[in-house]
Amino acid sequence: MTAPSVGDELPIFSTRVTRETLVRYAGASGDFNPIHYSPYQAERLGLPGVIAHGMLTMAIALRAVTAWAEDPSRVIGCFTRFTKPVLVPDDDDGAELTVAGKVTKITDDVATVQLDVRCGEEKVLGMATAEVRFS
Repeated sequence: MTAPSVGDELPIFSTRVTRETLVRYAGASGDFNPIHYSPYQAERLGLPGVIAHGMLTMAIALRAVTAWAEDPSRVIGCFTRFTKPVLVPDDDDGAELTVAGKVTKITDDVATVQLDVRCGEEKVLGMATAEVRFS
């Protein structure tokens, strides 16, 4: 990885989250909360339907960073606020997540990357940042 500069933009990363994605993530993470697979349970709790796991959404955002950094071990920190749930319809298309990023600060050999994570036009993560060591 070459040394980044403030203002550098990460390549846009886009992926689809389907109900199958949620099942696979639940199995890997052990998070079997029914709001991630049962429309009845999700709506009973006031949600508009089945939603993606928050940590899955954050992991997808970090995929954009690790691809840019060329090595996942370069990511030394991350932070986010979950601002809007990702509603995952029960169809073949699911929900599309798009991640954009920009280097906003460089201190010593660490770049701070501000992330913009959206599902459609809705921003789903707030104050999302990652710190990447580049040397």
